[in-house]
Amino acid sequence: MNPAWQGRIGMALATAIIAAWTALHLYAVFLFDWNAPWAPPLAALLATLLTWLSVGMYIVAHDAMHGSLWPARRAGGDMVGSLALLLYAGFSFGRIKPKHDLHHRHPGSAQDPDFAVAHASRPLRWYLQFLTTYFGWRELMVMALRVSAYLLLGASVWNILLFFAVPGILSSLQLFYFGTFLPHRHIDGHGAAQFADHHRARSNEFGYLLSLLTCFHFGYHHEHHLRPSTPWWCLPGARSR
Repeated sequence: MNPAWQGRIGMALATAIIAAWTALHLYAVFLFDWNAPWAPPLAALLATLLTWLSVGMYIVAHDAMHGSLWPARRAGGDMVGSLALLLYAGFSFGRIKPKHDLHHRHPGSAQDPDFAVAHASRPLRWYLQFLTTYFGWRELMVMALRVSAYLLLGASVWNILLFFAVPGILSSLQLFYFGTFLPHRHIDGHGAAQFADHHRARSNEFGYLLSLLTCFHFGYHHEHHLRPSTPWWCLPGARSR
């Protein structure tokens, strides 16, 4: 695809995802009315949408890490990716990108920060290792300051928990399960021999809609490792070839 058109489409989608997340997040955290008769089902819907959009926020940043968000203006793409990560969970683009680069250089090995050698078929233990790899004291302090600011601005504790903390945790589980564990897990103790090539990644068999809903097509993971410069919205096309 022409880099200029790829950048236009990528930035339009990124803007839509970031804007939708921000609008729903601010409404849910600061304005949601628990006394309204329709509050419970709307709260569930908002939490679900924020979880899915949070996954999208990370995927936007992920494309920026590979230079596929805005190929003609890599620095601009990095800025958008940095914003998406910061809004999502206080992550630092500069700290995560080198680890993600290692994941692509040494997938499914002891040098891969996303892979748990001792727990290659155990999702819970692998997730806990995955979480501690990316969420440390810096991120904890950033989130503590952010929550404190929300409270000072009048947000309720319950709104922060349901519409910020819960979507953040659930989206991390969603990203991990569909974007890391299923593509890279070991099955029946066969280890790396079960994969097609040195990328040690497999793709799911989901259709377009389920693939989009689970992980913004990041489950087409072998295609992603084969061509990391392919943006998320082009992965279904790469999968069909």
